Amino acid sequence: MLTCIVAIGDNFAIGKNNDLLWHFSKDLKRFKQITTGNTIIMGRKTFESLPGILPGRHHVVITQNKNFKVNDERVTVINSKEALFAYLDDGKEYFVIGGGEIYKLLLPYCNKIHLTQVHKEYDAEVFFPTLDYSKWNIKEEETGFIDEAETTAFSFLTLKRTTVLK
Repeated sequence: MLTCIVAIGDNFAIGKNNDLLWHFSKDLKRFKQITTGNTIIMGRKTFESLPGILPGRHHVVITQNKNFKVNDERVTVINSKEALFAYLDDGKEYFVIGGGEIYKLLLPYCNKIHLTQVHKEYDAEVFFPTLDYSKWNIKEEETGFIDEAETTAFSFLTLKRTTVLK
């Protein structure tokens, strides 16, 4: 099963200059808690933006660049959506972590989204696909503020697709 995990602004903004738009510690802790012990799927640019191989997670990097290689057993490089689906084990949950092109490619196949919504619009270059919320049910919700000054609100949502995909 594919699950997206993403943090977006109110305008679906997710990144600029190959980086996150904010570094919100509660969101980063949530990401780590949800993904540790699992396989994370990302594009090459997202992989290259990481500070290194994230501990306790197997990394699957999707890239059209057939010359892209990572010499580490914790990383699998895949060159197409078809090869990705051949690689996946039906009984496991996999976490799609970005970037924008990978979300566009794989969101139609995801049954769940762990969504952090930062309630502010951001200037960005990369956006998450616009969600049709009528196709998703909120299963969990937590709200708060990302800073002690309580100037920017956030919501942690767990969304499940109303019609489960096979």
